[in-house]
Amino acid sequence: MGKARLLGGVACVMLGVAGLSAPGAAQDATQTTTTDAQAETDSGTNDGDVVVTARRREERLVDVPIAVTSFSGAQLAQAGAIDITDIGATTPNITVEVSRGTNSTLSAFIRGVGQQDPVSGFEQGVGIYLDDVYLNRPQGAVLDIYDVDRIEVLRGPQGTLYGRNTIGGAVKYVTKSLPQEFSLKVRGTYGSYDQADGVITVSTPISDIVRVGASAARLSRGGFGTNLTTGQDNYNKDIWAGRATLEMGGYGQPVLIRISGDYTKDNSNQRGGHRLIPGQVSGAPVLSDVFDTRGGLDDPRQFVEAYGLAANATAELGGGFTVRSITGWRRDDSASPIDFDALPSVDVDVPAYYRNQQFSQEFQLLYDNDGPLTGLLGGYYLGAKADTQFDVRLFTTLSGLTAFTQANVDTETFAVFGDFTYKLSEQFSLSVGGRYTWDKRTASILRQNYLGGGSPVFGGAGVASGAPSTNFRGSRDFNKFTPRVSVSYQPNRDHNLYASFSQGFKGGGFDPRGVGVNAPAAIPGRPTDTEVASYLSFRPETVDSYEIGHKANWMDGALYTALALFRMDYRDVQIPGSAGCVVGGIPTFCGIITNAGKARFQGVELEANARLGRDLAAAGDRVNLSGSLGYIDAKYREYITQIAGRGPVDVAQYRKVQNTPAWTASGTLAYHLPVGEGEVDASTTASYRSRTYQFEIPNPYIDQAGYTLLDANLVYTAPGGRWTLGLHGKNLTNKLYKTSGYTFIQADAVTGALIPNANGTLRPTLGREGTLTAFYGNPRQVFVTASFKY
Repeated sequence: MGKARLLGGVACVMLGVAGLSAPGAAQDATQTTTTDAQAETDSGTNDGDVVVTARRREERLVDVPIAVTSFSGAQLAQAGAIDITDIGATTPNITVEVSRGTNSTLSAFIRGVGQQDPVSGFEQGVGIYLDDVYLNRPQGAVLDIYDVDRIEVLRGPQGTLYGRNTIGGAVKYVTKSLPQEFSLKVRGTYGSYDQADGVITVSTPISDIVRVGASAARLSRGGFGTNLTTGQDNYNKDIWAGRATLEMGGYGQPVLIRISGDYTKDNSNQRGGHRLIPGQVSGAPVLSDVFDTRGGLDDPRQFVEAYGLAANATAELGGGFTVRSITGWRRDDSASPIDFDALPSVDVDVPAYYRNQQFSQEFQLLYDNDGPLTGLLGGYYLGAKADTQFDVRLFTTLSGLTAFTQANVDTETFAVFGDFTYKLSEQFSLSVGGRYTWDKRTASILRQNYLGGGSPVFGGAGVASGAPSTNFRGSRDFNKFTPRVSVSYQPNRDHNLYASFSQGFKGGGFDPRGVGVNAPAAIPGRPTDTEVASYLSFRPETVDSYEIGHKANWMDGALYTALALFRMDYRDVQIPGSAGCVVGGIPTFCGIITNAGKARFQGVELEANARLGRDLAAAGDRVNLSGSLGYIDAKYREYITQIAGRGPVDVAQYRKVQNTPAWTASGTLAYHLPVGEGEVDASTTASYRSRTYQFEIPNPYIDQAGYTLLDANLVYTAPGGRWTLGLHGKNLTNKLYKTSGYTFIQADAVTGALIPNANGTLRPTLGREGTLTAFYGNPRQVFVTASFKY
């Protein structure tokens, strides 16, 4: 680790000089997705002519009446992007991060809407799509970046075209199509903390219309810190992954069939948190290195295995009609030993299994005959199973006390949708769309206490204590129509003024952590099945979104700007959580989910890319400045919570919208210089996020104050793009910043203010040591990447 940090220090200086004296962003004003050769050799032109598929059909970015950010594979490579979370630094008003205590579970928020609880029964608020297949669960959704054509971020509700759980927006990860000729690409990376990545991609035509290809990736890194109890690396990376593709047709043929499969195995160690307060019983001090931990739970062994198959078929029928089929099947299994208290003692230890499976089928009929009317009709089906098992072990509270939960949640969704655009004149166009969704949720929830050890599911020796506190099975249907309408005015092909209205919808469900015997009942302590169902269930949430925007190319493409102003009225906001409680006289934990009431989000987003000059120091060189700015005023207008002895109380003035900084901003200064027949690209990016609240109740320990990150890149590309050599630096100032955390500390039920003991220590609400634990973003990383293609 010492050598790695030394390497980081030396390369940091090199990158700082390169980035500040010859800055360059690999992009001009378009995130292009043209040919593979262009993507490899061109930094992009980043104007509004970039082609995106935000409305499920190919359109220029400037023509789309939606706030969209697109990153080409070439841009991501030039920036040294490692995984999908890297896009969050330069996209306004979004948060995409590795979920607390994991290595590959994703937490995503767009414009204040999202979800960070990975337990079955709780759904995402941002849809993640891999080659147009919706990923129903967040486990395994931290997609590593390799063999990628582009990533698109769609902000605002996308329910009309993308369906369930895109109430905040959608992120589309699109892999590369296979070329028509033989291709071999090899990429290798080595850097700080013994980062060692290797990716090999090969494809070949079998006939004039059939092509096959495959990629294999080995992604590894030592830990940023150490688990001082187990001796294991903490925050390490140990991943094997691969993709295989069969393509038939395309390239001028009326039919294209693409069958692909992907596999990821993550053997990284469990990620332990950093205690922010001393142990209340053991007196264990706060560690000096935030990436070190002392958690003793290491069984079951951490792993994630995710794999899937997809079949995308497109056929041109003639007369402007095209039919498209998107079929997907996915499965993931994972084990997570989560040590909430981050101490050797079994104070709040949670071993967990997650098992998810899904099948989806979508059909689309598109129409575009070069006339005033374009659009599509479609149907969608999803069948999914999400099974979660976990212990909550509280051995320091009562010897061998374990609360075991098994929550199996099945989802079945049908939807029909349509979206049409009609050009009223050469300048005005009207788009109208809608989607009707039938969503059925079925849950089976078992909650059982054990004494004398853990539950048998996790190899424990505990003995069941009493009857289950929850033994529930039930189902509910949630149906909703979500419309979208927009009007665009384009005085010419380089300008688009638009206004839109859309609705978003996320179905309700059942709290998998809920304790049925605590349900309010006509006969106290003896709730009926109906009373338990009412107590465990939560309602759907909805949002009405209003947006006006302007997209424009200026000065013959030298400047591209995209401005959006939005307002979102959010109702029945689902807020899951858990807290210490008493069940049958035994101190344990209980799930708490609230349909909080109402929230209002309003703000502005600006993205721009300017070519500041060309042919300055040498013929063919250019300087670019690109940036983004996001502001969101996110407030709860009503937040009803149950207060013991007082009943329902509106605490909106004391609550914050989690994972939603008011300000996000970034700027990239870029320089491109031809060198002989090759080229050099250098770039420096600074990104800023204002104060971020980890939960709805502010907490001075785990909330993150505003901070700035600095990255830099220096890349040489050989003639024809045959090989590249790049030096990349992330978080060059080595800024420490929190991304998530856990808290089980007593606070005022109304104001959320922490309640200390007389001696100034904090009061635990679960366990005895006091759980106040944080997880941090990556420290400074510097790495060298070389690639070769044939």
